[in-house]
Amino acid sequence: MKLHILAVGVHPDDVELGAAGTLLKHIQLGQTAGILDLTEGELGSRGTAATRYAEAAEACKAMGISVRHNLKLRDGFFENNEASQRKVIEMIRHYRPDIVLANAYYDRHPDHGRASQLVEDACFLSGLKKVETTYEGKVQQHWRPSRVFHYIQDRYIQPDFIVDITDTFSRKMGAITCYATQFSTQGDDQTVTYISQPGFLQNIESRARQLGHSIGVTYGEGFCSRSQLGLKDLDQLLYPELA
Repeated sequence: MKLHILAVGVHPDDVELGAAGTLLKHIQLGQTAGILDLTEGELGSRGTAATRYAEAAEACKAMGISVRHNLKLRDGFFENNEASQRKVIEMIRHYRPDIVLANAYYDRHPDHGRASQLVEDACFLSGLKKVETTYEGKVQQHWRPSRVFHYIQDRYIQPDFIVDITDTFSRKMGAITCYATQFSTQGDDQTVTYISQPGFLQNIESRARQLGHSIGVTYGEGFCSRSQLGLKDLDQLLYPELA
């Protein structure tokens, strides 16, 4: 299946936190979107790899995601090396996305920044025909996504552009709360973590409001790009009236 957007997260729930509203917008337009998780999130203080898989499946159902794949790299200890890059390249060449969304450049969690560079490197190498890969026994053709963008996560990074997610924000939050072991204070595991406290999800909403306000809408998601963005003409930039 060819995808329009492949959103990559180092941990299950990263994509939902950073880019679910944008994915939902494109799915509503009839475009295909998939998620690639690099690890199983097995080092998380709450829940297990098994519960993460179940929660990720529920989140996909809530968003209408076409496909989701997990590379099973080592949570916390994966490296941006040839072995990891080749695994990501195989997925890029298999799904042939036009756009790839990746983790933030840097964050309080060191995995996020490392995954950001891993995906960026893999997207470039995937376009080199002399980098040979196979998937399910078949030789793959080279493919390079047209764009790689990075969603903003925990720490505030000034975005290069903001997507209006006002009409999909409630569904974004519904997808996030599918990860009950991570964000709910209910259940058997009462371990208190940075993201399990009620204020964390409130901060997600506050940031979405702040980003939305800056472009004159209710909610927004911010993205960064290492390459310069261009327009075919000025009419492609249509901003709503600022209040």
